[in-house]
Formats: sequence, structure tokens, C-alpha cells
Amino acid sequence: MINIIAEIGTSHEGSFEKAKLLIDAAADSGADTVKFQWVYADEILHPNTGFVKLPTGNIPLYERFKQLECSVDFYKDCLDYVHSKGCKFCCSPFGIRSMKELLNIKPDYVKVASPELNHYPMLKVLADYRKNQKEEEKVPVILSSGVSNISDIEKALEIVGTDGVSLLHCITSYPAPEEEYNLKVITNLKAVFGVEAGVSDHSLDPILVPALSVACGGTVIEKHITLSRKTGGLDDPVALEPEQFAMMVHVAHQTEAAIRHYGAELGLQKAMEQLSEQFGKEKVLAVIGDGIKRLAPAELANYERTNRSLHFMKNMKAGDVVTEKDIGILRTEKVLSVGVSPELYDLVVGKKLARDVEDGAGVRLEDFLN
Repeated sequence: MINIIAEIGTSHEGSFEKAKLLIDAAADSGADTVKFQWVYADEILHPNTGFVKLPTGNIPLYERFKQLECSVDFYKDCLDYVHSKGCKFCCSPFGIRSMKELLNIKPDYVKVASPELNHYPMLKVLADYRKNQKEEEKVPVILSSGVSNISDIEKALEIVGTDGVSLLHCITSYPAPEEEYNLKVITNLKAVFGVEAGVSDHSLDPILVPALSVACGGTVIEKHITLSRKTGGLDDPVALEPEQFAMMVHVAHQTEAAIRHYGAELGLQKAMEQLSEQFGKEKVLAVIGDGIKRLAPAELANYERTNRSLHFMKNMKAGDVVTEKDIGILRTEKVLSVGVSPELYDLVVGKKLARDVEDGAGVRLEDFLN
């Protein structure tokens, strides 16, 4: 059975009443799982990362994320309400604090978003927690693999493991072009890593990518849901409204039934033929792709800026010794310089600076004395 995840994310805008309406819409639309995002701005961005355009004008992106912060009780109440609607609760943390707080409320799934695939200290907290759980109680993990290469996926799985882990193929672009999805990657991820796989879909159409992902062997579909694309949630412009989400669920289950009836190869062929009538054969073939995992053209510019790197958290002088408090594992995003990979975190902590560095700048190896 496929697991259809309704990604509420932060569309609740901090209101539990709105969160309940979104959960109701997800459950009524046929979602199996309802997903949230556990946001602390300082776990994601440096305050100097740049601005985001809103209808009310430009505001610092960091401040926009500060507006999305909620209490632990908010998420616990959401979990309880999700369960009351007969759905599973899933959530994405974005750092060590939010990961630990999420694990404390015992979610049904932990989702690691694409930009956090290389947040290795956070992944280690998750891996250690799972090692201490009884086998039958081990929390399932979903890793999203947008804006990543195959080696990035391998490194994450080396930490988290593959038992009870699913991979989501994804394009980290909002909205994502359907033609760049290359959904045969799902088939190959399953074969290469021996895990369940699916799609985290940021395209605008409710049918094409979800249906073809199931036809390619996907067993998980994640898609944003909103009460209206015109509301103020950060991801609302690329989300599905409830009627569209229900349509997606229906088509996904139809495709799943066809695969079960015809088998994988013939089922894929039947799905492609049917969808070609609506979308055109050329577009369907483009969406299927060649199955080689690579950065999509739409996300090339995001690599390094969207995933995590090391950043200085204050101005420092040559000769200063760097401590843990001086380094952040952050998304670079808008205007800051990109730092080295988080896998070098332990290497740079305790090192002496060879030159002055600025607050927010990406950490470079040449910043340090040998």
C-alpha cells in the first residue's frame, strides 16, 4: 500500500485552529499521513542570510522563519488531533534541538528534508535514538533526496541505516518542472539501496508526477496541501487545495491497482499510455526520464546554497580559537558565502584562525592555521 503524505508544513501559520482545519482537509481528502515542520529559525538560517519577497514587501528571511516557530505543546496537540482523525503524524526537524523535541513526542515518522540530508550531527542524533529503541518500536524515517547527488544519499544512509528507512526522490525547486522529474530514479533507488522509495512532489499538477511515481514503483507520495493557494503560508503557492489533493489520492490508488493487476512492467506501460492521452507522449517520457540520479536543471543553482554548510556565528580575529558556539550548520540561502561541508565540523572546532572572519561567512579551510 502506498503512503500518501499531506504536507501541511507551516501553512497553519502558528494557529492550532487553522492546523485542525488543514488536518481535517488532509484526512477527508484521503491522506494516510499528515506532516508538519518543526521550525526554529536559528537552526536553519543565519540572521544575515537575505530577504524574502512577500505581498507586504521584503522582510529578512530569518524573521520570516522566526514567525513560524511554535511551542512543543502545539506539535503535541497536532499529533493528538492527527491520530484522532485516523492518520499518522510525521514531522521534519531542522536541527538537533528540534530533532530531540520531536523524538520526545513519539512521531509515527521522522522526515528529513532535502536540505538537511547532509546535516550529519542531526542525523547522528536520530541514528542513536533508533539504536536504543526496541526493534518493533523503531521510528520509521523518510529521507528526501532533492538537491543531492548519489554520494550524498550514501553518506546519509551510512549514518541512519536502511532498516525502516524510505527515500523520496525530489526536485528542490518551487514549483518544480514536471519534465525534469526523472521518475525512473525511484526504481533505481529501490534497487541500489534496498529501501522503499517514492516522490516528494513540488510540481503544480495533481496527477502527472504522482501517478507516474506509483507506476515507477513508488510507495510514498508527499505533496503540500493548503486550504487555498491564495493564503499566506510559505509553501501555499505550490500546494494542492483539498479538491485537487483528493483527485491526486484517487489517481494514485487507481495506478496502484493497475500495477497490482498487470504487474510492474505492463502496469507502467498502461499508465504511460493513459497519461499520454491527457498530457502528450513526449511530456510523459520526459517525466519518466532515464533513471540516472543527478541534479535537475531547476535545482542546480540551489546546490550548496540550500543544503547545509558551516558558517561563522560572530566576527572573529586572527589567532582566535574556534569553539562549537562559533560555528553554525546552516543553509546558506540568499547572500552569504558558502562554507565547507558539515562533515568537517569536528575538524574545524578547536582550530586557530589564520585571518579575521565575518559573522555569517561560510567557513573555509584556508581560514585556519595548519
